[in-house]
Amino acid sequence: MPQLSLHTPVGDITVSEDDGAIVALDWGWGRDQDPTTLLLAARAQLQAYFDGDSLQFDLPLAPYGTEYRKRVWRELRQIQPGRTNTYAGLAAIAGGSARSVGTAMATNPIPILIPCHRVVASAGLGGYSGGDGLPTKLFLLDLERRSAAPIEDDQPVQERT
Repeated sequence: MPQLSLHTPVGDITVSEDDGAIVALDWGWGRDQDPTTLLLAARAQLQAYFDGDSLQFDLPLAPYGTEYRKRVWRELRQIQPGRTNTYAGLAAIAGGSARSVGTAMATNPIPILIPCHRVVASAGLGGYSGGDGLPTKLFLLDLERRSAAPIEDDQPVQERT
């Protein structure tokens, strides 16, 4: 499976391709580097994202998962950069419960591109399994809030107490 790694502000990440689509984004540097056309496009779009130049991704994605999780991930991609939804709010759209949405978030094979960091708990941030956990989630949310237009609230994202 072709992979390509890149350095980001939230640590090294590796993007994997299978059959012409992105299937994984993992934390850490991959052993093998295979710069396919799609992976080079993914790297360029991720670099533009982290530079705050473009918060949109135009890449074919094919995450492995159950039909329910794929439905949750499709709905998740509808949350605009700089915005959030709750686990319960996403469950109301995709079906299931807040807990089943949380499980779908925890098993998301393509974080950032499928923006599970945009889902928060109704009483706080909730969790995040990527990178360094909550500091990574806060970084991504703050990056998007600063870079998204129009910005209604220019305050950094903070954990609710």
